[in-house]
Amino acid sequence: MDAAATGHAGIGFRALIFALLALACGHMLSTLLRTIPAISLDLMAADFGTSPQALASLTSIYHFSFAASQVPVGAAMDRFGVRPVALGLLGGTVIGALVSALAVGPATFLLGQLMLGVATSGMLMCPMTLAAKQMSAAKFGLWSGMILSIGNIGMLLSSSPLAFVVDQLGWRAGFWLSAGFGMAVLVAVFALVPRQPAAHADDSSPLAQMTEVLRLGLSRGLRGLIALSLVSLGASLVLRALWGGPWLMDVKALSRIETGNVLGAFTLAQIFGPICIGMFDRRFGHRRTTVAASHLIAALLLVLMAAGAPHFPISNLFGVAVMPSRYDLVLLILIGFATSAQPLIYGMTRQLVDTQNTGKALSAVNLAFFLGAALLQSTTAGVAALFGLPAVLLFLAGALLIGTTLFLIYTKA
Repeated sequence: MDAAATGHAGIGFRALIFALLALACGHMLSTLLRTIPAISLDLMAADFGTSPQALASLTSIYHFSFAASQVPVGAAMDRFGVRPVALGLLGGTVIGALVSALAVGPATFLLGQLMLGVATSGMLMCPMTLAAKQMSAAKFGLWSGMILSIGNIGMLLSSSPLAFVVDQLGWRAGFWLSAGFGMAVLVAVFALVPRQPAAHADDSSPLAQMTEVLRLGLSRGLRGLIALSLVSLGASLVLRALWGGPWLMDVKALSRIETGNVLGAFTLAQIFGPICIGMFDRRFGHRRTTVAASHLIAALLLVLMAAGAPHFPISNLFGVAVMPSRYDLVLLILIGFATSAQPLIYGMTRQLVDTQNTGKALSAVNLAFFLGAALLQSTTAGVAALFGLPAVLLFLAGALLIGTTLFLIYTKA
């Protein structure tokens, strides 16, 4: 860490670490909430009297509202600072979790998803913005990976542990527990994140600041990063938070607990992957090559996973009706590591803007991440209904291929 930067901001090293950990727990809560449907979609659909495909399309409102909120949240963090924004969002997250737990049908579930999308929209950007404003660009690459790894523990909690809770207590228990966790994180942020004015406070109007978020996102310098961001998180999140569960339960005939175990291994790769990628980047560099290669590998792995479906090429090659779940387990772990280069996109963004616009630029990229996730989630619901789950995996692979190609074109020196 740059001592000068820390001293200028008035935050000591130990205080900064505790503040980042508290804020990263907010991101952990966000990933837990957005992945609850993956393990309980069938039960929720039956409870609401609708089909899993219809309910899956409703969950996309979470990502649409999440993405739309990036613009005002990014401007608010640069204008008011991280602490007040984080506290407000955590309070909204608790309320959204309670509304979801009390949902009685598709309409109230949709309301809960909308509230959660808005309230959790800054859970990643809060620690990212604090770290970006306190650390050098080189160290930020490593720390952004650590923040994402801590956040991805939420997806680990929504695998086998949540599967057990759902089997024993029902799907609503996941939201009740999330509300309680949210209250604990709110208290931690209140106690550990220091009060301080926003660095380089922007006195322009809120509308002008929000316009600047969009301008940065469309600028020539960020265009390649935005193109890849539109498919990068969406591909892994749609797989982990939505279709991974149905794929393993319906296509591979696993139980809910067995499905949770496989998704848990996938999540462990997503937890350790960003740290490994961050260490690799700090030691060897070559960010552009690493980002492009990892996403192309992820696309190939998705194709191989789809090819293991009943009567698809890999299954036919090995002379089996369907490839065993161990095959999917290995591929999902590899996909988890391959998609772990996402923190480097934040690091590349940090290098392209000045400190005053850090929050806005990171929010522009985050907007692309979750707008893409929303678009992919809503689109894959139709793909699944028309062509089946293997087609969903092939669709995600194609999206990654297109996004990576645009990234390479626009970031070419």
